[in-house]
Amino acid sequence: MSVNDSVSTSTQLERDARLVSTDHKVAPEEIALGVVIGRSAEFFDFFVYGIGSVLVFPHVFFPFVDPLTGTLYSFMVFSLAFIARPIGSMIFMTVDRLYGRGVKLTAAMLLLGFSTAVISFLPGYEQIGAASIFLLGVCRVSQGLALGGAWDGLASLLSLNAPRNRRGWYAMMPQLGAPFGFLLANGLFAYFVINLSEEDFLSWGWRFPFYVAFTINVVALFARLRLVVTDEFVKQLETRELEPTSVADMFAAQGKFVLIGAFVPLASFALFHLVTIFPLSWVTLFSDRSAGSFLLVQCAGAVVGAVAIVLSGLIADRIGRRPLLAISAGLIALFSAVTPFLLGGNSFGQTAFIVLGFGLLGLSFGQAAGAVSSNFASQYRYTGAALSSDLSWLTGAGFAPLVALGLSSNFGLGWVSVYLLSGAVCTLAALLFNKLEIHEGSSKPPAPVAGSGSRAGAPVHR
Repeated sequence: MSVNDSVSTSTQLERDARLVSTDHKVAPEEIALGVVIGRSAEFFDFFVYGIGSVLVFPHVFFPFVDPLTGTLYSFMVFSLAFIARPIGSMIFMTVDRLYGRGVKLTAAMLLLGFSTAVISFLPGYEQIGAASIFLLGVCRVSQGLALGGAWDGLASLLSLNAPRNRRGWYAMMPQLGAPFGFLLANGLFAYFVINLSEEDFLSWGWRFPFYVAFTINVVALFARLRLVVTDEFVKQLETRELEPTSVADMFAAQGKFVLIGAFVPLASFALFHLVTIFPLSWVTLFSDRSAGSFLLVQCAGAVVGAVAIVLSGLIADRIGRRPLLAISAGLIALFSAVTPFLLGGNSFGQTAFIVLGFGLLGLSFGQAAGAVSSNFASQYRYTGAALSSDLSWLTGAGFAPLVALGLSSNFGLGWVSVYLLSGAVCTLAALLFNKLEIHEGSSKPPAPVAGSGSRAGAPVHR
């Protein structure tokens, strides 16, 4: 028996699972539910870590420096996951090709939940010194690797199975995982911050949100595996619509679409952590407002963001995704101009910053993911879309809290405006080079048109 034959794969298991449900046709709504559950779990893990980077880690892992410096150090570790994410995508795509989508997803989701849960057991700097920081960094890198591997193609499957005149509506559904995950993470932290003394919170209260991550990820894993074995998913795999390919081959053939795809959602991703993680650090460090009350304000903002995401689907189906992304980028540019006055003002101004920021985030983020995935030929779509997403998060969001806090604490909040404005400019520039064509209803890519990045027969989504 060869080594490959002795290694268990999920291919046979997935085939057996399909045999017992071959007459079950999965509706787009059912796919959407699985996607939302999976994305909510992923965002929960990352938001728990982000909130901990502000409220916990400066005191537990960096007590040897002042609170501002400790928060900056925490944000440095925070960025490690975004650096590791594209590496995780490449590693787990290899696992996917060799052992099947089930093995890949199971390994990635368990690693994500385990990495987050382990943080709840880490001793602090006062117990084991610098080793605690090293272990925290290892857990953060593991989160990034796992999130890269958690890319399952279900969002693309949802788009491919959605009614043609409601592509915008179904495209926004996976994005609802962000506000749902944020609400859950923020709500848990708010409960402990408000109801515990500072000593109890820093001693044991902060550990609970990290501890429950493993259970949440197991639930999300089962929701996603149930869809991976469906006939629709297998059909798309067989037509090479959702099959991982060599990263080198994909870059050689269509690398320009990866770069365009990384810059199109930059305005949204730049705003992402500037309304979730950064303002919490600014308020706790430079104002008298309590962390608990501000967390509740952010929960309200997340509800506004979820409503705006839903609206983005309705608007995109009426005016098209490209105009909506351009309008959202323009509004974010305008929002950047008032950011210093709102966030640096009183409690009312800070609340207005959160509500307006989440509203704009929802409109832009609702259509940002996979905005250029249809540019890729079918055999490169799965790999290209995953790496485009990874690079977008790395360039737009990975260093946002660190850069924003570092610049604003030394030179003023005006530099946060510059950061947001740069993201909006990058989005508008990338849209000029992107056609945002949609041919997802076809299983075979049409022949390319000479001298253009579009494909013949692919209808343009305005």
